[in-house]
Amino acid sequence: MNLSAIKNSLVAIALALTLSGCSVNPVTGENQLSLIGESQELAMGAEQYVPTQQTQGGRFYVDPELTLYVSEVGQKMARVSDRPDLPYEFVVLNSSVPNAWALPGGKIAINRGLLTELDDEAQLASVLGHEIVHAAARHSVQRMQQGMLISAGVAGLGFALSDNEWAGLIMGGAALGAQLALAQYSQGDELESDHYGIIYMKEAGYDPQAAVELQELFLKLSEGRQSSFIDGLFATHPPSARRVQENRELVQKVGAGGYRGEDVYERKMAKLRSLQPAYDAHDKAMELASKGEMKPALDKINEAIRLLPREAMFYALRGRIYQDQKETEKAAADFEKAVELYPEMFKYRLYNGLNALRLNNLDKARENLTKANETVPTSIAFLRLGDVAVKQNNRNEAIAYYSKAAEAGGDVAEEAKRKLAALTQ
Repeated sequence: MNLSAIKNSLVAIALALTLSGCSVNPVTGENQLSLIGESQELAMGAEQYVPTQQTQGGRFYVDPELTLYVSEVGQKMARVSDRPDLPYEFVVLNSSVPNAWALPGGKIAINRGLLTELDDEAQLASVLGHEIVHAAARHSVQRMQQGMLISAGVAGLGFALSDNEWAGLIMGGAALGAQLALAQYSQGDELESDHYGIIYMKEAGYDPQAAVELQELFLKLSEGRQSSFIDGLFATHPPSARRVQENRELVQKVGAGGYRGEDVYERKMAKLRSLQPAYDAHDKAMELASKGEMKPALDKINEAIRLLPREAMFYALRGRIYQDQKETEKAAADFEKAVELYPEMFKYRLYNGLNALRLNNLDKARENLTKANETVPTSIAFLRLGDVAVKQNNRNEAIAYYSKAAEAGGDVAEEAKRKLAALTQ
């Protein structure tokens, strides 16, 4: 079949799918493409929620009361949404990057780095209401469907973690969830979420003027090129003068005024604000380590640990610094501590397993790499599990692991293919 025929065929398939897969947007009432049913939508969100949290920093477990508070505000907003029966969930993530995201089915997250930028509960309600609309209006699902039409059958299997070279590639559903969380919304989706989010705020009793204030702030920060916002919120939710103006006009129509909750918000945020110096020290250590300045990085992460000794993230970073300095035993102790404090976090299990393999502690390597893959499968974990299997003379198991790693692409896949070929010759 020539190229022209292939194009014509794809157009015909897309047209057929479009004609046969229409439904009504539950928020706007408009017709829209619907190739993914509600049951699939709910299943995707439920399956990908925890893995996606972990690719974005993991739970902020140090202050569980803060997540309870965010969830209370979120559920208050969800009850007045156009899809109140979705199984909404809300979580605070342990990331300094100011961002928030929604997966299909109402699975919503907000980073502590965005919470520290807000002034009151009404502004929090504005952020959560915006994400609720993204979920209720199926914006993520629509983006997935557009991708299906454009590149059906050629979706990548791997997703690169941005903050380190050791974590390798995230595979499968976790990759899709991370891509949805980090993908940029269209201006149309953003305007729609702003519009209905303001309506939800008014119905829930919040002052919708908070939404205007936030967009004014975000636009100002984007024009000033504040790097943390560019890396987070602005990458996924691009601000614009049009959004500010449309928000302002809508608030004039529905009427400003309502609950702000500044005192309550500050009480709920008091613990996080008191811990901020520790996270600032960690972030500075990350910045120094990324530049190869390991000694000052070590000083900074030690400062963070002194300020907050029960934060697993700090030990994981110190372990990576020790690893870079070839102090493998010290790294092992820190990775073990990180796992002890937050055993569900795939990244800490991954670091622990990779380091154990360097120490030739095969059982420990196998246990931690397997646990890491149970939550977030990565090609580097499959590759090194193959290495463990070879060392333990389990050829069939090694072939299975190398075959899985070979699916992801990149350097890890090439190494897996070479080792697979050596085993199967």
